[in-house]
Amino acid sequence: MTALAIHAASATSVAGPVVRAVPLAIRVRSLSARHGDQVAVDRLDMEVAAGACVGLLGPNGAGKTTTLEILEGLRRPTSGLVELLGTTWQLDPAGLRRRTGAVLQETRFQDRLTVAETVRLFRSFYPSGPAVDDLLRLVDLAGDAGRRVGALSGGQRQRLAIATAVVGDPEILFLDEPTVGLDPISRKRLWGLIGELRRRGATIVLSTHYLAEAEALCDRVLILDRGRLVAEGAPRELGRAGGPVTIELRVSRPLARAALERMPAVRRVLADGAECSLELESLHAFLPALLALIERSGAILLDISTEHASLEDVFVRLTDGGES
Repeated sequence: MTALAIHAASATSVAGPVVRAVPLAIRVRSLSARHGDQVAVDRLDMEVAAGACVGLLGPNGAGKTTTLEILEGLRRPTSGLVELLGTTWQLDPAGLRRRTGAVLQETRFQDRLTVAETVRLFRSFYPSGPAVDDLLRLVDLAGDAGRRVGALSGGQRQRLAIATAVVGDPEILFLDEPTVGLDPISRKRLWGLIGELRRRGATIVLSTHYLAEAEALCDRVLILDRGRLVAEGAPRELGRAGGPVTIELRVSRPLARAALERMPAVRRVLADGAECSLELESLHAFLPALLALIERSGAILLDISTEHASLEDVFVRLTDGGES
């Protein structure tokens, strides 16, 4: 525990309550990487708490795969610090190989081996870990243990790739676009598998192009563009901070457009009358004024709904529509 980065490890007083130390599984400081003259990662900072799932989002060329390859120990950075589980690839490469797992964008297997033989082969590389039968049940391939890998579907191959990535019971799992090219059913099954790995305590770093995937699986997302971090936060928080709020309301008698336009936090009135639609800077400043206006007008509020910007809205706005 001494080598682990600690968040909020402090006490309010000698007799007061102690805030529990929260270890970081990953700590990155000023990470940069170049491919020739091209900057792939530009002074990236990130932290991942143990047991969390963090998503890396961004258009093609944003630096997601390069970042993952550095975290996985497959590529050396140009500069910066990368610390995993309190150590680095330079200090303890063998130890980190045992404690981490990775699913690359494309995993190649020997097609003539069976599913069970493939998992058993990968399991032999680690001193400890789950039994082969338990792994096959985890990824829902127990019924396919005797099938040759060459006969598997795309979704089954991805589940096999995850099985081979977790044979050593890793503390950190890296997933580089694990569901790309899969049909919706296979994608949802993999989401369920990733959720199960989280429940078992794994820390997960996930690169994906699917915004719904990030919203469904991740505690936090980092949006990259041209190698730089342009936004970070919980998916829902990023959506709320990423654009205006739209509010729809229905009242018993029409509200005057001029009165609506004068209200605090109103960007523009999209529709007025008994059914109103407004674009707001913020909701908390608008609601008290709205209720006061309704009361002065002698109207009754019949219905109200709000819509915040989605993670997709934030992604498009921050990455210029995804062009790179």
